[in-house]
Amino acid sequence: MPLILFLVDCGLELIPKGIRTHSSVKRNLNSKNYTSQLLDNALHHSAMKKLRNKEKRGRPDILHLCLLNALGSPLNKAGKLEIYFHTVKNRIFKVNPEIRITKNFNRFKGLMAKLLIDGEIRIKFGYLISPVRKSLQNTINQIRDSKINLFSHRGTFIKNYETLFPSESNKNQICIVGGFQKGSFSKTISNISNKLISISQYPLNAWNVVNRVLSYYEITHEVY
Repeated sequence: MPLILFLVDCGLELIPKGIRTHSSVKRNLNSKNYTSQLLDNALHHSAMKKLRNKEKRGRPDILHLCLLNALGSPLNKAGKLEIYFHTVKNRIFKVNPEIRITKNFNRFKGLMAKLLIDGEIRIKFGYLISPVRKSLQNTINQIRDSKINLFSHRGTFIKNYETLFPSESNKNQICIVGGFQKGSFSKTISNISNKLISISQYPLNAWNVVNRVLSYYEITHEVY
């Protein structure tokens, strides 16, 4: 059974129209340059001050690092990982496990802006990143015989990874990791499961959680 990873509430979006006239945005915005059209807290911090829920927005770097960790893992190379990501604007995408995500952050931003504008990234023979035209709840509900693991440092600490991912389990393991820097899961996410799991006594970055979760699963399922 594959591990199914959902990166949720990711701070990935195009620059909102309401702040496009701000000087920090106008300085670099170019309609012909995909990279410049993505909201990035590092560049647009002063313009974002009045945005609702600003602490979770404008962080495409978090998704970038999570995807690099997941796609480069032995689990993915063994064909035993499915990856979805969900944005703060409630858009959902499925990632082709064979995609090669660029390590260059600016090129990644360009790819993500193109994805949000075009709604997909595809090549001649199929999708590299495809849209999921269902709600997050319905997307997860259609995965039958599943166990949902919602990771948060506020959750119940599980020290034994064999308890988390028992090798004899026949259930689909759904792992939900927040793709944001600060704050809590949105109501959309919280309604999926009220069972929160912590895998460290310390708050971890999202990409550290992804790395540790995949490593635990690889060990218990002997994927090396």
